Amino acid sequence: MNKKSAKNTKSKIVSAAWKLFYEQGYDDTTVEDIIRQSGTSKGSFYHYFESKDSLLGSLAYLFDEKYEELESELDPTLPTIEALLFLNRQLFEMIENTVDLELIKRLYSTQLTTRTEKQLLDHNRVYYRLLRRLIIAGQQKGDVTKAQSVNDVVKYYAFCERAVIYDWCLCNGDYSLSDSAAKLMPFFLKHIENG
Repeated sequence: MNKKSAKNTKSKIVSAAWKLFYEQGYDDTTVEDIIRQSGTSKGSFYHYFESKDSLLGSLAYLFDEKYEELESELDPTLPTIEALLFLNRQLFEMIENTVDLELIKRLYSTQLTTRTEKQLLDHNRVYYRLLRRLIIAGQQKGDVTKAQSVNDVVKYYAFCERAVIYDWCLCNGDYSLSDSAAKLMPFFLKHIENG
């Protein structure tokens, strides 16, 4: 199986799983439901995932797919801060509208207890690569400060996003994630804006 075909198969499984988790709930979704919804096979499912539980970590993969889609929509003339706010709003709206809050909570709790790979901190993810490209371009254009390194700005930005999501989970989704971020993220981003 070539890399593109393998990525498509894994992507189909992940997308189908998270759609079903949102619609039916995690506990009421079976591996067979996921296989049927994704149009793949049992062998393909178990090639990529040990169990349904192992799909919890794939939420970061789903986020990265959204970032790839959003990157192609980004206006290259947009100031860096506005581009970052656009990405944040779009992703947080996706989370609110398509991902069950209980699953976000499970993802965060598994990231705290896992002894293996922490997907949310994997700097090889599309998320981190896109942020680095945007910050580098922003520093070159002069609209992002050079007082902080690219890696530090990316680290602080990701930290801020995780903090907003974590608080939203702690508050049981009692407020709009995207509306809250629309108020908080500009406050943070003001500190990396040049001038």
